[in-house]
Amino acid sequence: MNYQPSQGLQQFKNLVGIKFQLYNSLFTSLPFHRIEKTGILLSLLLTICEDGYKKRQSPEQILEEFFQKHTTLAGEREKADVLFRFVQYVERQIVLFDALEDAAFKHVNDMSGAGTLKHLLSEVIQTNKEEELTEKLKDYSVRMVLTAHPTQFYPGAVLGIINDLSRAVIENNAADINLYLQQLGKTPFLKKQKPTPYDEAISLIWYLENVFYHASGRIISALKDQFPHAVDKNNSVIKMGFWPGGDRDGNPFVKAETTLRVAEALRGAIIKCYYLDVRRLKRRLTFKGVDVLVAELEQKLYNNIFIPGLKTELTKDEILEQLGQIREIIIYQHNSLFLGMVDNLIGKVQVFGLHFATLDIRQDSSVHTSVLAAIAAKERLVPEHYASLPDARKVELLTELSGTVNPELYDDPLIRDTLDSIAAVRTIQRGNGEDGCSRYIISQCSTASNVLEVMGLFLLCGWSKKDLTVDIIPLFETVDDLRDAAAVMKTLYENPHYREHLKLRGETQTIMLGFSDGTKDGGYLMANWAIYKAKEELTAISKEYAIDVVFFDGRGGPPARGGGKTHKFYASMGKNIANKQIQLTIQGQTVSSNFGTVDTAQYNIEQLLHAGISNDLFSSKEVTLQADEEELLHSLSVESYKAYTKLKEHPHFLAYLNEVSPLRFYNETNIASRPTKRKSSGRLELKDLRAIPFVGSWSQLKQNVTGYYGVGTALQWIDKQGKWAAVKRLYVNSPFFKTLLDNCEMAMKKCFFPLTEHFSAHPVYGEIWSLIYQEFELTQKYIFKLSGKNELMADYPVEQLSIQMRERIVLPLSTIQQYALTKFQALEKSGAASPLKEVYERLIMRSSFGIINAARNSA
Repeated sequence: MNYQPSQGLQQFKNLVGIKFQLYNSLFTSLPFHRIEKTGILLSLLLTICEDGYKKRQSPEQILEEFFQKHTTLAGEREKADVLFRFVQYVERQIVLFDALEDAAFKHVNDMSGAGTLKHLLSEVIQTNKEEELTEKLKDYSVRMVLTAHPTQFYPGAVLGIINDLSRAVIENNAADINLYLQQLGKTPFLKKQKPTPYDEAISLIWYLENVFYHASGRIISALKDQFPHAVDKNNSVIKMGFWPGGDRDGNPFVKAETTLRVAEALRGAIIKCYYLDVRRLKRRLTFKGVDVLVAELEQKLYNNIFIPGLKTELTKDEILEQLGQIREIIIYQHNSLFLGMVDNLIGKVQVFGLHFATLDIRQDSSVHTSVLAAIAAKERLVPEHYASLPDARKVELLTELSGTVNPELYDDPLIRDTLDSIAAVRTIQRGNGEDGCSRYIISQCSTASNVLEVMGLFLLCGWSKKDLTVDIIPLFETVDDLRDAAAVMKTLYENPHYREHLKLRGETQTIMLGFSDGTKDGGYLMANWAIYKAKEELTAISKEYAIDVVFFDGRGGPPARGGGKTHKFYASMGKNIANKQIQLTIQGQTVSSNFGTVDTAQYNIEQLLHAGISNDLFSSKEVTLQADEEELLHSLSVESYKAYTKLKEHPHFLAYLNEVSPLRFYNETNIASRPTKRKSSGRLELKDLRAIPFVGSWSQLKQNVTGYYGVGTALQWIDKQGKWAAVKRLYVNSPFFKTLLDNCEMAMKKCFFPLTEHFSAHPVYGEIWSLIYQEFELTQKYIFKLSGKNELMADYPVEQLSIQMRERIVLPLSTIQQYALTKFQALEKSGAASPLKEVYERLIMRSSFGIINAARNSA
């Protein structure tokens, strides 16, 4: 019987909706102060919130009415204490919901349906495209890069409880569920200190060891079982990347020492994974001739992780060679007994090597310019007044630099670390293999010299042009930079020295495109369209110069930062965009929501693999946008950009976000090691504000501006131009445009304007609130007109219900946060030195935890 979406919805209702109601009753036994009364009062508050917003009451009015009618509390401190208890209670309800969704995943989703590996293999066989698949897999891969951009507040202990709770739910073990919920009640959700970059790395290495390692092994084994000769031993179909410890863009806490420690931790973690697998093999491969080889391999791995101070010259090839010998003996002498276990481990070693994940280095382009200027002033290895030279002159001289810089001469910690980080790349490659650290990403890249400055610094740090085993990756982010990207790459491709470097790197150029800063700069529609066009133009210019271009997408969790239906975007790219590999960042709650368990990770990795392969093997001209369709999308993007720019340039735009949302408190939440702004100056500037706090603040306001603003205006404009029929055709025929609006709907589904409606009458912020609300209503009207539906996300009923349930759970927290913001600002404006000010500040931040964790479904 074919799997129907209605089956998934019913399973979700049964396994998540009903079970949430059942297990929710266990919360009354949680070890909180007066917990029974807290649960009853919270349930009452939820009803009062829903009724109050229908009556257009403000959060302050709703909570004051609640305290007056349903409690005997009079003092502000007592009221705040109750609100803190509500926050604690809701936080744990959200954990329960997460665990239930994880446990139900295999039943709610069709694990053999469209987009899965089984479906792909079936398509290949039915269309007789085995040869095409083999050719594709020679150099095709999916690279998932785990980033140092956490947007989830769960400490590691809580993530562990979610994992255990999910398992207990799957087993219907009520005793363990009750026990874990009690453990949850005793486990703090607060992080008392900011995590260091190394802490962030260790948190994400847990996912590599416990999720990606096993999910990747399953996928590679399945591919090899079906098509033994399709997976090329020189190309691992799955690749992992890693940013914590290497991403130093705007993070003063990442040092070269951190980078080396993280690389060592990655190496140790993957060897430990191999060691445990070899131990399991040893229990089965007890045959003559094999047992000795397995024992030898076990000892080699043991020596590299358990003997203090001992690190042997173990290599990936050495492990594979020994496993190959074991494999041959099993096949020819022991009837291939337990061969599947050996092949599974071989597949993992081919994917993860001794590096586990490639540690990327990332730095802002302006830093490289400053370092070269400092070298010019101190050592004269760079022409004097380098910084003031025209770009064309810089391009000429950067590839001709000679001499070796002395890092000891520089006192500035940023300059010293930049030089030390380049030295660290060589150290890591010696210990973890070349894949351990072979990519240098340049953020805020806008010129060819920005790229060649990195090449020049490597040359000055002792690397020669012939042994520069590093891919230099420009990151284009703003609308202007995306528009100019092809011209920048043309200049680089025409530079003989850089061209020679690309020849050494397999005639391949990786280019990163940033969604997060793109939407912050240009709004939702323009950012997505600018990236699409940049990819088309970069594909064309790279093809002209016989370069294989690979796109690396900087995507966040929500649609406003490039998330949402990611695999559908890749499947909709068409023939005009290079499809050599899929590379993307996995960040924030996307790590735990889409890759938190082996089943979810396997499913979502398969979706990405399928998207890239099917786009090449089965894509038709209908998927590729035609010239008139591109013209239509360009017109829509321009109109959308105009509307978003007008909002962004409103004199109260940033002040509104800073006052009405928790933006100003982001840096105090101890969520990440990086500051919320790129520069430490006191004045709030949009260009310095990082995309995560920017998008996250709109999300907590339940306004999600960067996920839809300007879309309605653009559709209305095209309608008035008499081109509605053309837009309708585009929506029906173009997977790209359809996915774009699907993700837009996801962002809108999580909006709730009654929460902030009281600002509509505000003397300063009333106008900007009304502008945002009117655009939301206009966008919704035109999306309904396009889709023929009368509710958002109607095509995705499971996710629609998940969002509805999560938003209902979190409504009291949003109300409490707005109430606390109002109280805090009143005290701040009065100038009174009240201890309550700190209480409300903590309440704002604590509410943020639950609100953001509840948004786990990437919206």
